[in-house]
Amino acid sequence: MTAVWFAPVVGLVFACAAFLVLQFASVLCDKIKPFEDGPTPGNPPTWWLVAGTGVLGFLVSRHGITPMQLGFSLLLLTGLAACWYSDVRCGVVPDYFTLIPLVAGVGLAIWARDYGALISGTVTAIPFAAAAFMSRGKGMGWGDVKLAALGGVALGMGQAVVAFSLACIVAVAIAYFRGTRSQPVAFAPYMIGSMSAVLAFAAIF
Repeated sequence: MTAVWFAPVVGLVFACAAFLVLQFASVLCDKIKPFEDGPTPGNPPTWWLVAGTGVLGFLVSRHGITPMQLGFSLLLLTGLAACWYSDVRCGVVPDYFTLIPLVAGVGLAIWARDYGALISGTVTAIPFAAAAFMSRGKGMGWGDVKLAALGGVALGMGQAVVAFSLACIVAVAIAYFRGTRSQPVAFAPYMIGSMSAVLAFAAIF
């Protein structure tokens, strides 16, 4: 039985880790020149990302999670926060924040002989890769492709499809109401927001 204090402590650790990772993301963004045809640089909601990572860490740790799963969750959630931050601030999703948790997730799936997660990651990434290839990385970036693969591994096929479908719907709706349908958009925050909502729903229910 998990001690009462465990989940709150995990949430605090995840929030602190997210803060540190976002500082690293800030340093990386200082060295990246935004693309001229990319989304307009913005101000990421740093403290909301820190708090959200802590809340998700609290939620996922309440359900008999193993140490390896907890470690992957830490890499996943801090990586997602950093992807959101980087895409908003400099229009780029650095490989550090997608490939490290992706490799960890693939390793964990192989260790657990969960080959369905590997299939899910591959299949989920295919439409994003096709969009990136056809738009030459402009309409859809390759960082989004890696993020989609990570979502497939972390969530599984069904939940990933739900999350990314929701991300597309919300992104289109917001662009429509803002009148910015013809302008580039940082899509990673929509993907990450939807992934986080699915993770939170699964952890609560």
